[in-house]
Amino acid sequence: MDWEFSEDSAFMALCDAFRESGETSAMEFLANGEGAFHFQELTQNAAGEGVDLSDSDSMDQFQQDVIESMESLCND
Repeated sequence: MDWEFSEDSAFMALCDAFRESGETSAMEFLANGEGAFHFQELTQNAAGEGVDLSDSDSMDQFQQDVIESMESLCND
């Protein structure tokens, strides 16, 4: 399954909230309430698109991809 999470509305909301937060670390942002909420929504959307995040390696890789994309897109 080839799903582009960066086009998902939950990812866009996550990036908007990250920018507005003033936080410089995407990892730290995902650890707080608002970031965690948007990330959970994104993982639910991923599951709805058929992305299997049931094992910790898949979830870790997905989270790392999201963090890298957030920092690249939102810290410009």
